[in-house]
Amino acid sequence: MVVVSAKTKAKPEWNRVVLALASKHTGRALTFEASVEEILPELRRIFPRHICFVAQPEEATREFVAQVHRLTRRLDDDPYTDCFWGIVTGYDAANALRIAQGAAPLTIRKVAAGTSIPLENCEEGVWYSEVKKNQAVRKRKGQQAVEERGPDDTTKSLVDWLNDHRPDLFVTSGHATARDWQIGYAYKNGSFRCENGKLYGLDTTGRRFPIESSNPKVYLPVGNCLMGHIDSQNAMALAFMNSAGVVQMIGYTVNTWYGYAGWGCLDYFLEQPGRFTLAEAFVANDQALVYRLVTYFPELLGAEIDPDGRTKAQINPGAKAQSAGLTRQDGRGLLYDRDVLAFYGDPAWEARLAATPSRWDQTLAREGDVWTLELKLNRGARSFQVVDPNGSQRGGRPVIEFLPCRVKAAEVLAGADLSPLITDDFVLMPIPDKCEPGQIYRVVFRAAPR
Repeated sequence: MVVVSAKTKAKPEWNRVVLALASKHTGRALTFEASVEEILPELRRIFPRHICFVAQPEEATREFVAQVHRLTRRLDDDPYTDCFWGIVTGYDAANALRIAQGAAPLTIRKVAAGTSIPLENCEEGVWYSEVKKNQAVRKRKGQQAVEERGPDDTTKSLVDWLNDHRPDLFVTSGHATARDWQIGYAYKNGSFRCENGKLYGLDTTGRRFPIESSNPKVYLPVGNCLMGHIDSQNAMALAFMNSAGVVQMIGYTVNTWYGYAGWGCLDYFLEQPGRFTLAEAFVANDQALVYRLVTYFPELLGAEIDPDGRTKAQINPGAKAQSAGLTRQDGRGLLYDRDVLAFYGDPAWEARLAATPSRWDQTLAREGDVWTLELKLNRGARSFQVVDPNGSQRGGRPVIEFLPCRVKAAEVLAGADLSPLITDDFVLMPIPDKCEPGQIYRVVFRAAPR
């Protein structure tokens, strides 16, 4: 489904974006007048697998992002997200149309980052530390990652990587606003800024380096405040889409402090290379967040929190939360992160890391109405540990497998001791307590296609 406001659809240049998406995916468009809430009954009736919201920059506000989060959890009666969704926007309609028309899947082989990432899971790339001056790690194709001495100011190096090395993925963290990314977190460094839909680097001496990087890429500002906040046409997110070739990205629409929504996308996307597309990794982490709320703070499921962290909800961790070491701050953090991370781009467009040897094998098989999810551990107790724990709220994410079709209510036939959650379109399994090399975990359930 392509969802668009009536005023946007009425503009020929933006209607071309709608038509391009509908044509590419053999989909149809739904139009609303004032609020996306208007189309909830129709979405419940159709129950689409993917929903793409087309929005002009002035419509893609933090409030709109929150509305989309809440809407896409209400297509059925469970508390989980019911589809893969994304917001297609751009600096202008021509930019949005280029994003909408993108068709060829992207296999991510080259990565650049302004924060530590697990390069052993990537074919090649580089990262520059945001906390330790001169620290850099480089991996060349076919070789091991090695630490190198980076420059005092990494602005030009990062700009050169985007312009000349043409990475498929860019990852950042640290201080940011809707107008800039401050490259150094614990030391003086330069910044990325934007002007009239164009990105540029500005180093500590005042030198300016234009960013023109046209190759299709995805952008993960996992730890940045406000990088997904589109408060005007002069927002960083729009400049990344317009002059840095970004076709899909996530981004916080508020200041970030807890970090589960942003950093957790790395747990599914970079730590499990090739298993998920970026759209799937985003939704998988969203399901993990809601599952954590359901399990430890069920009283918060219907609560809301404002961008400043204020909520009328009473947060009182029960015995189960306390036994897991969770506090009132965790409940507040999960609630804060639930509706504030944007996903921009076509959710049906596929971008995934080139597959590398996995820490566990994960397979789903079906015979008639009987499904079997099987995990085989390749690294024993280390199988579920993150390779690079950099960031906030890392690790501990449940195993998630998306089903190829929607199913009716499931009956668990084997593996109930693993406490699986089986919904209409995914299976979630908490990380087992006991992990040994070669160990196999198996969940068998009966469920008919919907």
